[in-house]
Amino acid sequence: MSATPPTHSWQELLRQAITTPGLIHEAYQRFHRYSLRNQLLAMVQCVERGLAPGPLATFKQWEALGRHVLRGQKALVLCVPVTPKGAEPKGDNLVDAAEPAEEPACVFFTYRARWFVLSQTDGEAYEPVSVPDWSEERALTALGIGIVPFDHLDGNVQGYATTDGAIAINPVAALPHKTLFHEVAHVLLQHAKDATVSRSLREVEAEGVALLCCAALGLDGAEYARGYLQHWLRNEEIPEQSAQRIITTAHRILAAGNQDIRSAGSPRPGMGGVA
Repeated sequence: MSATPPTHSWQELLRQAITTPGLIHEAYQRFHRYSLRNQLLAMVQCVERGLAPGPLATFKQWEALGRHVLRGQKALVLCVPVTPKGAEPKGDNLVDAAEPAEEPACVFFTYRARWFVLSQTDGEAYEPVSVPDWSEERALTALGIGIVPFDHLDGNVQGYATTDGAIAINPVAALPHKTLFHEVAHVLLQHAKDATVSRSLREVEAEGVALLCCAALGLDGAEYARGYLQHWLRNEEIPEQSAQRIITTAHRILAAGNQDIRSAGSPRPGMGGVA
């Protein structure tokens, strides 16, 4: 990685992020999205047992994600729908237009103990980003940003930034390094405090920073960054002001973790945006 990544190449990367096909990672759909009632039910049980809240999954689901439930842990109880076998529709479920539709299957709800929160599992610890020319620890220290435990009940959330300027990264995040840059960008751009910036534009700016940082450090995930950007842009272009904020913030993150970039100073004004 060069001491000062050329501005024109970053501008081109942002342009390509709009025009080059991207992908949405399957990690955003790994976990079931539980109802508000079940989320509250899980939270109450976590408080009663002294468990740190976090993503919910069954024993087998955690195993599939590379984590295992700790010995002696008791499953959490959630409310689930049950369809009696005798009430299940028969045949191919095709209904003749001339015939009345079959009565809907009878469904009732019951409580089952099958789920465990993240804090009841064990697995590989988060590995800080470390490449020859950049250090995550050095960057976060210089920027004054700390990492806090991930306690979001939705496991599809890859990470988040707190209102007091810290970040959390899901231990089973698909691309933790991209998530790191994304959440650090949210903090540096003060998105939690700026109500004038729309949700979509906040996500575009943060993911744009993640894209540039990954590219500058030779880390993977560009196709997923493009997919995420395109999802929030909805066929629009990146506003010029946002493009400038993206480039400036990416330079700041790289400078904080690399002594050579840090000594090179801030990026030149008048960088331009994405047309």
